[in-house]
Amino acid sequence: MTVPNPHPDRDYEVSMVAEEFTCVCPMTGQPDFATIRIRYAPDQLLVELKSLKLYLWSYRDQGAFHEAVTNTILDDFVAAARPRWVEVVGDFKIRGGIKTDVRAVYGKRPEI
Repeated sequence: MTVPNPHPDRDYEVSMVAEEFTCVCPMTGQPDFATIRIRYAPDQLLVELKSLKLYLWSYRDQGAFHEAVTNTILDDFVAAARPRWVEVVGDFKIRGGIKTDVRAVYGKRPEI
């Protein structure tokens, strides 16, 4: 869900961190834990935080690779909020001895 941006005439950045993101490895069925960081420069709309939380929780039982999850979150964010710029970072915990960070970006970041 989105809400109107009270300052669409101005460039500014919003930063959100979800430290308890969980999805499931599609190969092993084991849980993957991550911190999802979203930074964006809104245009006409803002993302409502409770809706974002519920959206992120919807991944808890879904099988997805780290790269796919991060890019899907970016695509869904762009479709919902139509920001000027957005960056989504999936900071995944170590599993199998390997830590994964995935960064996906849409648009050009304004000078703020």
